[in-house]
Amino acid sequence: MKLIIGDKNLSTWSWRAWLALHSFNIPFVETVVLLDKPSTQKEILKYSPSGRIPCLIDGDLTIWDSLAILEYLNEKYPEKRMWPQELKSRAWARSVVAEMHSGFAELRKAMPGNIAKRIMKDATDISADIQRIEQIWSECRSAHAASGPYLFGDWSIADCFYAPVVFRFQSYGVTLSGTAEEYRQMMLKHPSLIELERQALAEVKET
Repeated sequence: MKLIIGDKNLSTWSWRAWLALHSFNIPFVETVVLLDKPSTQKEILKYSPSGRIPCLIDGDLTIWDSLAILEYLNEKYPEKRMWPQELKSRAWARSVVAEMHSGFAELRKAMPGNIAKRIMKDATDISADIQRIEQIWSECRSAHAASGPYLFGDWSIADCFYAPVVFRFQSYGVTLSGTAEEYRQMMLKHPSLIELERQALAEVKET
């Protein structure tokens, strides 16, 4: 199984697929396509018909969307239990993941992914997006606190999808309050996020 991703420091959409494979201990090899280069689009099109990454290649199957990749992994490896097992929690998790997948455009624009960056950002213009994320994290954690430390108790696809926001908030100096801030801090201690950050910083150092 091969995962095609962009720079680990910059490619937030790639982080989701990489984190899912890494955190659920699914064997894979990776190919990194450097972004913002004259040859970037040509290189991506070698693997992804949409010209976008991440892209997962499994035998003769190619999947070129981050959510589709994680849904495929969930079905291929049901023993990994990548979604919550309880029906209502699973539906809730899919809802918040879909909201992140299709929404928060202003947040993405104002705070581009950059793990290595540390800068204080005036977040006034995107306060509604930040407040909504804080609400999601607080409500999910409060409802599932007895089951574990992540959004739906156990680590799941939902955490993989919100991990890029955790890194964005770290890069741009955004702190939250209460349960949401506890979740943000706890996520930064997850072994897969630590490893992704380590590799991203090494990548920046090399370039």
